[in-house]
Parts: sequence; structure tokens; C-alpha cells
Amino acid sequence: MDRLRATHHEVAAHGRSSGLDLLKGEGLPDALRAAEVVVDTIDAPSFDAKAVPFFRKTTANLLRAAEQAGVGHIVLLSIVGIDRVPDVDYYNAKVLQEVLVQEGPIPYSIVRATQFMEFIDKIVEWTSDSDSVRLPTTRLQPIAVGEVVDTLADVVTGPPFNGTLSVAGPDVFPLDELGRLTLQAHHDRRSVVPDESAGLFAAVPPDAIIAPAGAMIGRIHYTDWVA
Repeated sequence: MDRLRATHHEVAAHGRSSGLDLLKGEGLPDALRAAEVVVDTIDAPSFDAKAVPFFRKTTANLLRAAEQAGVGHIVLLSIVGIDRVPDVDYYNAKVLQEVLVQEGPIPYSIVRATQFMEFIDKIVEWTSDSDSVRLPTTRLQPIAVGEVVDTLADVVTGPPFNGTLSVAGPDVFPLDELGRLTLQAHHDRRSVVPDESAGLFAAVPPDAIIAPAGAMIGRIHYTDWVA
């Protein structure tokens, strides 16, 4: 937001604290009044099958209200590789969200990002106990949130391209190695145990969620970021 304001764009952030509830459709007319571009970064409250009706309802409400408000560009933040992971409910829900935007009435741009660096700590804790952390060797290509935000700012200030742009960090790691780097940075003495059945990423094929050909590659390395 600061970057957009620095270039003399008017920006407003909306959520429940401002009276906006996409699931109920409340607050949308006020939030979208005079808006030229809308950026949808909403996340579902769970990673299970409940994410499907959540994204279906919130996206439908947003598109309907945006069309009525005369919005000319919808920008959706999504995830790299979600169409290559059929066994993860949350990714299937994000695919549905993309399809609704693609088939909707408003010109759109979809920005797919790889896993945020800021989320690796949480991933590590999903399958941990007091002695160890169990992680699969699924390959991730983490990107800093700030670089995703910069990409969104570029897309927001340009014309809709009615397609998908992928962004990713510069390095690929097996998730178990990311876990070791993260624990080491936190001076955490727990060991990381490779376990191909541990956590959500166990259902992800080996290279499904790393950068595809043509992706924009960031400059911030995870080893520098986590240090």
C-alpha cells in the first residue's frame, strides 16, 4: 500500500475490521465505491474441504458487487502449482476460485506465488513435538512476502492481462532441509526427520509447487531472510 500511495494512487484496505464480510456479502457497496481495481487476497479459515464452499461464496459475492460498482480490473492472489495437486482440498478450492474469476464478468489478472518465507515457521510446527519435526522431502521455492507485494503493485497499476503470472523465490529446497535451516536460525535443537507422510505437503507431488517456466524470480534468498 505504501508503494502505491508513494506513486499517488488512492488505496484502501478492507476486511472485517472495516465492516466488510465477503462470506455474507456485507459492506461491499461501500468498500467498492469508486474503485477501479480490486485485489483479492482473502484466505479460507481452514485447509480442508470447507475451503471449497468458502471460496465459491466469497468470490461470487465479490464479482457480483464489483460488476455493479463498475470495477474494471480484478487481481487475484493465488498459489503456484495448485492445478497439479489433486489430492489437497485447499488447492482444489483455490483452483475453483481462479476459475470463477476467469469466467466472471470483469477483466482479471491472477498472480500465483510460491510458498511465503514468512509461513515456513508455521509449516514446521504442524508436525512437530518436543523432540523432533517430521517433514516430507517435497520441494518448495519460498518467496518473501515483500516481493509478492511488489509484483501485485506492478499488476494493479497496469492493464488486466486476463491470464496468470507466477512469481517464486530464487532457490529450491526439500521441505525437510527448509525445516533444518529454520530450526538452526532459531537455535532450536530439535532434529528434523524425513517423513513422506507428514503434513499437508506430503500429498504434493515432488515438483508440483515450484516455479514453472516463465515465472518471475525474486532476489531474496531464504538463507539470508531467515538469518
